[in-house]
Formats: sequence, structure tokens, C-alpha cells
Amino acid sequence: MTEKPVASSVPHPTAGRRVSGVGRLLIVVYGILALAATGRSVFQIIDRFGEAPVAFTLSALAAVVYIVATIALIAPGARWYRVAWSTISFELCGVLIVGSLSLFLPAALGLSSIDPFGRQSTVWSVYGMGYLFIPLVLPILGMLWLARHRPAETA
Repeated sequence: MTEKPVASSVPHPTAGRRVSGVGRLLIVVYGILALAATGRSVFQIIDRFGEAPVAFTLSALAAVVYIVATIALIAPGARWYRVAWSTISFELCGVLIVGSLSLFLPAALGLSSIDPFGRQSTVWSVYGMGYLFIPLVLPILGMLWLARHRPAETA
């Protein structure tokens, strides 16, 4: 008679911890921003890159950051936890730097105005005003969420 191994009913300590409750909402919002930033930057680069190449390149960078952050929030494990922290920290810095430049020194980004809904605006322009300031608030919420849902390997 052979014994079948008994599967443990205890879940892996990092499996799905960030993908439940409020974490799901964060992931959905990051996913939406990833799609929005990607679509916007691709259109701007194809249609009007010559108008504000620095701003539109930063818009594409924001899209990459949102895509990686979304994946990192979904994926389990200590490595992805660190990737999530890195991308979300970078995102917050990007929003603060691009937001400040677009507001106080728009020419540095090649912008002709500070209109957050204008032809040359990006996801991070004027701290994400064109996106209801979600790009400014989201990384802070993401950091708070990550701090409270640290995987066992990094504790």
C-alpha cells in the first residue's frame, strides 16, 4: 500500500497576498493607467512627436512604469515585491518632477502651455491633473499597501 502525499492546505506565504481586497483595486487602477498612458504616448509619438519630444518620451516612460508596476503587484514573491517598490517609488518621483517642471518650467519639457488637458500634456503633467490627480495619489497608496503586505522572505 502506497501513501499519497498530503497536499498542504496552508498557502504559500506570498501567494496572492497582494492580489486580494484593496490590492485588487490598486492593480485594476494601475492596469487602467498602463493602458491609458500607453495609448496616449503611442498616439502622441506617432502624431506629434516633434511638438514636445521630451514630454512625449516621458509619457512613454510613464506607460512602461505603469505596466511593470501592474505586473509586479500581481506577481508573488520577494523579488516582485522589490520590483513593485522600485517602480512605484520611481513613479512618485516622476510625477513630482514632471509635475513640477510642467507647472513651473514647461519649456524644459518642450511644452507650450501648462494646460493639463492640452494637446501636449502627459499623464504626469501638472501632477496628473488631467487624470484627476490619480497619478499623484496612486503611488502613495501603493507604497502604503506594499508596506502592510510584505512577503515573509523580506520581513
